[in-house]
Amino acid sequence: MTLAEINGFCKNSLVGHLNIEFTKVTPTTIQAKMPVHIPTQQPMGYLHGGASLALAETVGSAGSYILIDPSKQDVFGMQVSGNHISPVKEGYVLATATLLHKGKKTHVWDVVIRDGTDKLISVVRVTIAIVEK
Repeated sequence: MTLAEINGFCKNSLVGHLNIEFTKVTPTTIQAKMPVHIPTQQPMGYLHGGASLALAETVGSAGSYILIDPSKQDVFGMQVSGNHISPVKEGYVLATATLLHKGKKTHVWDVVIRDGTDKLISVVRVTIAIVEK
């Protein structure tokens, strides 16, 4: 899938609601950025940890979706575990997912989220289940 196809495919979902935009894709990495604004902030104005986890699961799931045959398989987030390192109040965050394990039934992604100044915001491990249709 091209970046335009991935972004179009995700447009009418939580991904679109959070304004997540895919920016780079290779067979072993995928990147997306998300604005830090009211829909992604907690009440005190900082990026919500749940929005960071949603971003991480989104890039991991999209990376796995590109690797499977969607006519025969589906992908589902199986486990998401993260550590929030630094707060961020404005701008955007960029998530970079790197494939650590590509099995027949699971994929494991390492996701690093940084802000626009390259400051580390969160680190997340995402396990994706590959399920036959």
